[in-house]
Amino acid sequence: MNKQLVFGLQHLFTMFGATVLVPILTGLNISVALFTAGVGTLFFHWVTKGKVPVFLGSSFAFIAALQLVIKEHGLGAAQGGIMAAGFVYLGVAALVYYVGPGILHRLFPPIVIGPVIAIIGLSLAPVAIKMSTGNWGLAIFSLSIVVGVSMFFKGFFKMVPVLFGLGGGYLAALVFGLIDFTPIREAAWLAVPAFTWPTFNIAAIAIMAPIAIATAVEHFGDVMAVGTTVEDDFVKDPGLHRTLIGDGVATAIAGFFGGPANTTYSENTGVLALTRVWHPVIMRWAAVFAIGIAFVQKIGGFISTIPTPVVGGIAIILFGMIAAIGVRTVVENKVDMSKSRNLIVSSVIFVLGIGGAAVNLGGGIKFEGIGLAAIVGIILNQLLPQE
Repeated sequence: MNKQLVFGLQHLFTMFGATVLVPILTGLNISVALFTAGVGTLFFHWVTKGKVPVFLGSSFAFIAALQLVIKEHGLGAAQGGIMAAGFVYLGVAALVYYVGPGILHRLFPPIVIGPVIAIIGLSLAPVAIKMSTGNWGLAIFSLSIVVGVSMFFKGFFKMVPVLFGLGGGYLAALVFGLIDFTPIREAAWLAVPAFTWPTFNIAAIAIMAPIAIATAVEHFGDVMAVGTTVEDDFVKDPGLHRTLIGDGVATAIAGFFGGPANTTYSENTGVLALTRVWHPVIMRWAAVFAIGIAFVQKIGGFISTIPTPVVGGIAIILFGMIAAIGVRTVVENKVDMSKSRNLIVSSVIFVLGIGGAAVNLGGGIKFEGIGLAAIVGIILNQLLPQE
């Protein structure tokens, strides 16, 4: 139990920066975002029978739409749009349930899913570099601690390299006077998050709901990435329809209370790959901690004082781990990369996913990044003949 609590804290620290960044950029309430991330994660685990080691945090895919809708229609309308996006997930889940998961495996063979998993990590690489740029010394120091603990420590300590990296980086920043304690002083000890309530505006829904079509494709890639990491097939059990329902209802819950849309978190997948500790109950402890921080705001204030470069240095290895899992998927399935068709499929997926390509279909429907790359990869794999 004590070890599980420590592992849960490790996942909490890992997700914290990205989860609070979305409300900071969009004007949503940070405490509400933490509350809805925790509640959404617990609901996801209930729907998926407690089998999938996933943490749900704030989705970056909705940032631009949130900023636009809040500016033009207000916060309540944005919340209604988020709820509508969650209901789109439920529609996709119903389609998957009735069609069956077999077609998904045919659409996502290793030559498609391997590169898609890889670009999940690689597309986040600029985020890690940007976070590290503020102080490369702190970033490299924190990264070095994570590498050292992972390589040379044994037993329990080997399983918590991220906590060592965060702690070591924080102490180094403290020694050099780089910690700003203002967030701790200004935070209340106990406070109820500033919940707000949704309104339903057709224009706002038309902007936000279609985004869920693209993020549903990304969801499949994330679930496959987690499954590959922990060497289990979650598409088969508990089923992709259940993971989609969990993600969709969690997003609807977030919209109802005033939090951002939820998504499976690649940062936490990176921790699974690094530590090889992936019991789902650990994610549930992280969710409980997130809910607690939403009310005990001094703790959240302390976590927010962790310098961004410290987190950035650790993110370098976490995001790289996800990319490496994608490569491993291709290697372990013995995909013949001497074939021109396989080179073409993987090349297009990589460039579209990492390059930030986007296709606007009108009516608020837009495919970009990972979602677009996955769709094009599926099409190419079906059209190009086997050699």
